[in-house]
Amino acid sequence: MFDKFSERHIGVSNEKELKAMLETIGVKSVDELISQVIPHSIRLKKPLALPAEGMSEYEFAAHIRALADRNRCLRSFIGMGYYPCAVPAAIVRNVFENPAWYTSYTPYQAEISQGRLEALLNFQTAVISLTGMEIGNCSLLDEGTATAEAMLMMFALRSREAVKGKVATSSSSTATSSRRRSTCCSRAANRSASN
Repeated sequence: MFDKFSERHIGVSNEKELKAMLETIGVKSVDELISQVIPHSIRLKKPLALPAEGMSEYEFAAHIRALADRNRCLRSFIGMGYYPCAVPAAIVRNVFENPAWYTSYTPYQAEISQGRLEALLNFQTAVISLTGMEIGNCSLLDEGTATAEAMLMMFALRSREAVKGKVATSSSSTATSSRRRSTCCSRAANRSASN
């Protein structure tokens, strides 16, 4: 019944409903509605050069799968330091593979990161619910990235004197720097442990 993608996603397929909608807004056809809404200056002067009959959704899925099968699977060393684990299929599909976490954001790093953070929050919430634990943790970092992040964090937490290139002479500033380094080391250790 709905083998064609356009019938499920473009416009109204029920003629009776379409007629009622057109009558409600006061036009006789969809073409008349388009001519009233879309300025003629931006409309195409001739139809697009498309084939008379396109692929069905099923045919396209088979076609794109056949193209993907031509790829060569090679060994990748990206992300060394990740460890295999058993993740329930419900979490894989509804959290990790859920396109809502990355397609609803514009293609800028900040927004993509926001979607990733929401996915991680949902994953942590699911883990807490499944295990009954009070807290949960998750990370997208492998060992090398976690180490680099820890070093950058320690570098950013330097004292004001160290940033300016001066040696800290007072005991209070030395103690402050020591406390910052201690805090930073514990954070880095926790982050690495969670990976």
